[in-house]
Amino acid sequence: MSAPQSKVIVTCAVTGAIHTPTMSPYLPITANEIAREAIAAAEAGASIVHLHARNPENGQPSQDPELFRAFLPAIAERCDVVINLTTGGAPNMLVEERLQPALQLKPEVASLNMGSMNFGLYPMLDRYKEFKHDWERPYLEGSEDRVFRNTFKDIRYILESCADNGTRFEIECYDTSHLYTAAHFIDRGILKAPFFIQSVFGLLGGIGTHPDDVMHMRRTADRLFGKDYYWSVLGAGRSQIPIASMAASMGGNVRVGLEDSLWDGPGRLAMSNVEQVRRIVSVLKSLNLEVATPDETRDMLQLKGKQAVAF
Repeated sequence: MSAPQSKVIVTCAVTGAIHTPTMSPYLPITANEIAREAIAAAEAGASIVHLHARNPENGQPSQDPELFRAFLPAIAERCDVVINLTTGGAPNMLVEERLQPALQLKPEVASLNMGSMNFGLYPMLDRYKEFKHDWERPYLEGSEDRVFRNTFKDIRYILESCADNGTRFEIECYDTSHLYTAAHFIDRGILKAPFFIQSVFGLLGGIGTHPDDVMHMRRTADRLFGKDYYWSVLGAGRSQIPIASMAASMGGNVRVGLEDSLWDGPGRLAMSNVEQVRRIVSVLKSLNLEVATPDETRDMLQLKGKQAVAF
């Protein structure tokens, strides 16, 4: 059984590193677009915004800390949302590069992937005849023969490098083996409770989206972490809202956003992250559940507070 909670943490993943600019004209690319989308998501009810950066010229994912510095102060000034920076970056980046934004900017929360895996984006090639930018097709094609590296040494490196930052981690688990990896680092005393466990469903190379898969991840996490963790889920693509709804009904927390899905219904592109936040907030309300405010989220996850970040 996860930690008792009276309200639901809603995370919005604003842009990510999976989708490319050709796939949607609404994908935030520039600093102004990312800041605007993050602020609007917070105003719509997001407790946390999970942030990646992109090259503003061509939309390519980037872990250049200067690109993060271009939008983080505006978000922090305009709203009280909890800011979560990626250490995943993109699957074709080395861990040293991926770490830099969290290491230098010291956010309240950073994501941390719990294992190496195949990370197949190449099926999306069939949907597009042409691409806007030269990097897009090779990026997608290369995923057929690419391992997203997150070794035990890589994970330890990130945890130990950020140990003095006071940053807590959103522990991203794409399969049950990743839950056991998290337990390994807990046993070593490197990860401290409370744990924020994000279960990821529906990416090619990870666990599927069947309700049995969701239940299996929840049961395994309950057995490994007991009341020391908060469970959150994200479903990729069309599974986003169904899996979030299922998890919410089971006492879990939820993540939506254009990083995970470009859609707001069958064949209908979401025109903003706000549409997805509003949709899941509506689902939560229909289940008689309340959304956690940013400060309530800070209390639940025992975060250091926005005054202690470096941006």
